[in-house]
Amino acid sequence: METELQRLLNSPKLRLYYREIGRILEEESRRRHRFYGEMREDRKMELILGEVVIQSPVKMVHEFVSSNLAALLRFHVMAHDLGHVGHERLLVSLTRNDYEPDVCFWKAETAAGFRPDQMHFPAPTFVAEVLSPSTAEIDRTVKSEDYAAHGVEEYWIIDPEKEEVEQYIPGGEKFRLVLKSDSGEIRSRVVKGFRIPLRALFEREAHLRALASLRL
Repeated sequence: METELQRLLNSPKLRLYYREIGRILEEESRRRHRFYGEMREDRKMELILGEVVIQSPVKMVHEFVSSNLAALLRFHVMAHDLGHVGHERLLVSLTRNDYEPDVCFWKAETAAGFRPDQMHFPAPTFVAEVLSPSTAEIDRTVKSEDYAAHGVEEYWIIDPEKEEVEQYIPGGEKFRLVLKSDSGEIRSRVVKGFRIPLRALFEREAHLRALASLRL
């Protein structure tokens, strides 16, 4: 980002860019205000680069995987009083965009300030997005860049069709891939003590065994 900013600052057209950027951001602000008034509890909606994106109903496999991760993560986080886990419908409001991540986690010191009636949330510590045909490109590009820029410390991209998980951590201005696998164990870098078999996300029996092991 510093290189891009420096290039902009050194341009003789800086003031022209400034005026155009200001116009775009002002229009986006108006759209964002309308978006907040149009949000509905029965519909997953996100605001990305000034455009409202209404998510289509997901396939059963998507819901199965995201629910499995949310259940495992929520039990572990609650058992050890580590913070708060969100699943599907909590609105993360960043500086420009608003997302409803599939699964996310805020550490305890951040979650301690949340209110029961709160509707807008800051960047989580951990985010997992489950890919679908309509969201895969955004999950890998805009969201990945935005999450990294706003301090998300760990990002999982889960492909429910390939039954594969990609684990990313910060690496400079972008995320760095540290694991890509469909088997074995995955260990969170930021949720203390959270480690699960990857098959627990995709297979019922493996999921039940993983839940039972978390209870010990």
